[in-house]
Amino acid sequence: MSLKNDASSSHDGGSNGESVIDDHGRRRSTCGYCKSPARSSISHGLSAQTLTVYDYQALIDRGWRRSGTYLYKHEMDKTCCPPYTIRLKASDFVPTKEQQRVSRRLERFLDGKLDVQPREQRGASSSGDVSDTRRKTLGAAKSEENKKVEAVMDDLSKNIDQAVQLCIRSGEFPSNMQIPKASVKKVFCARRKKLAEGTEQLLYTSNIAFPIAAAIKRIQTSEKEGINSAEGNRLSPETISEMLLSAMHKVGETPDVSIKVCKGHINFLSSAKDSFSDRDVVPNGNISRGANSLDGSETLHAKKDSENHQARKRKLEIHLKRSSFDPEEHELYKRYQLKVHNDKPGHVVESSYRRFLVDSPLIDVQPSGDEKVPPCGFGSFHQQYRIDGRLIAVGVVDILPKCLSSVYLFWDPDYAFLSLGKYSAIQEINWVIENQARCPSLQYYYLGYYIHSCSKMRYKAAYRPSELLCPLRFQWVPFEVARPMLDKKPYVILSDIAISHNQCSLLAGASETLVEPAASEHEDMEQGETNDNFMGCSDEDEDEDDDDDDDDEEMYETESEDSHIESDPGSKDNDINNILIGLYGSQYRYKDMRQIITPVGRKQLEPMLQSYRKVVGAELSERMVYEIN
Repeated sequence: MSLKNDASSSHDGGSNGESVIDDHGRRRSTCGYCKSPARSSISHGLSAQTLTVYDYQALIDRGWRRSGTYLYKHEMDKTCCPPYTIRLKASDFVPTKEQQRVSRRLERFLDGKLDVQPREQRGASSSGDVSDTRRKTLGAAKSEENKKVEAVMDDLSKNIDQAVQLCIRSGEFPSNMQIPKASVKKVFCARRKKLAEGTEQLLYTSNIAFPIAAAIKRIQTSEKEGINSAEGNRLSPETISEMLLSAMHKVGETPDVSIKVCKGHINFLSSAKDSFSDRDVVPNGNISRGANSLDGSETLHAKKDSENHQARKRKLEIHLKRSSFDPEEHELYKRYQLKVHNDKPGHVVESSYRRFLVDSPLIDVQPSGDEKVPPCGFGSFHQQYRIDGRLIAVGVVDILPKCLSSVYLFWDPDYAFLSLGKYSAIQEINWVIENQARCPSLQYYYLGYYIHSCSKMRYKAAYRPSELLCPLRFQWVPFEVARPMLDKKPYVILSDIAISHNQCSLLAGASETLVEPAASEHEDMEQGETNDNFMGCSDEDEDEDDDDDDDDEEMYETESEDSHIESDPGSKDNDINNILIGLYGSQYRYKDMRQIITPVGRKQLEPMLQSYRKVVGAELSERMVYEIN
């Protein structure tokens, strides 16, 4: 009997390659989160020989993640610690005060104003360098300066909040929503000339119009109100910023500041240098991005402004490169794992590092010159952070059609005081915002898995407003809506909350209430920066317990598919007929193969195919190549 050879069914007609996977089936392992002695972590595993970025995007939107070339998805209703995929729409991001402090701390360090040195430099200064009295004087002056800048930003934030309340009272904004406090940021010197008009200096800006627009949209959606085209335009961030500008003029004038709006942002400008001088604003300094950097632009160097501020004492460079082995990165990874995670030396050898953070099945997509691919392309990347040429951190990321997906971050323990985990996350969120103009489909920042019962995962929810993926219907639910149910039990069908009888009030209130978390929720990011973990090991506990000397092969139990899926050919044939099978270099649909397979062979293979189709979905099962050897 002849078989029909099915042509490649990869995305875009095969122009970007095809996904080829090997199925490992259901697996049990010990859990790095709850430390249960039983093999209570249950997942389905695949190995990807090749994987298109489009297929991987579809997989992570069904709860899959990768570690090297290994893909895994937990059985959420059975595993001990259900991990929910968490993401953030970058344009809606509202930084917390702690996250803003992290950015300011690094800027002060680059300026030489932060009275902290890397560990290896401490104690190196002689008695003749800087006296204790001098350091105390500088510290007092710095503290006074910071208080002055924060007081200005607090006053501007209060003015915006008053304008928001005025719009609510006048009926321009819905009265049944809770809006986050306005956040005002400093605009650093490197961007002022680019953004300001005329002789005015652009010193502060706020993006409050964007979360307000998102809040109004969610309320209107939850209440199922019809919105015509004009109404939709009226509620855009651009229009909302204009409404707030008008309301701020009614609230009262702000001395020495003119207020303008641009593309949804509220900008505060001043030409009176004695009131808002550059000494009140930390300059952005020299941040050099290579030609392959995340924003895909040419190398940028902030110009010196000798009249207003001195040159920076330290230089920060951020460079993006395709995933490949780099001995310098491996040395940094070893230092990080040994000192921060207390890993065993045998766990940080080159081969394990390559498998974990270098090897990737993603097929690179090069820039296309249109708005479908960003300037850096799609694929797996390593983002290097250097200060004065020294490698201090590496972020491993996947850039996909809809998102930047953070995989892992490792950093120099000598620079722990800079909170590089938080800083790199903010940089990656900002990259998504900047590149959305070049590639409109890029909108989200994926932080990997979130486990509500694991305190070490709580830092991920601090990047708000975030969403969790429903494990059943694969719909996205605001974290603030899901949190009350997750407080009660670990496994929740999140989409049920959205269709509950209390839907309107819950979505309108809880999803937009941005409450500052306790400080302890921010601390764990500095101890370990993995956003995904291989088969249930948390970012703080990626290494196994010291008394557990099992080999990797002994940590997992592969179960027979018929141990948890009953074979019923009469009802399942149509489900698996169109699965794309790879056999000896050729491709076939299962329906074209089954007649030549013995009954015993079908009994073994069909439960595996049924399970595979269930965990990847019908569309992907018919597009990716299921390899049989």
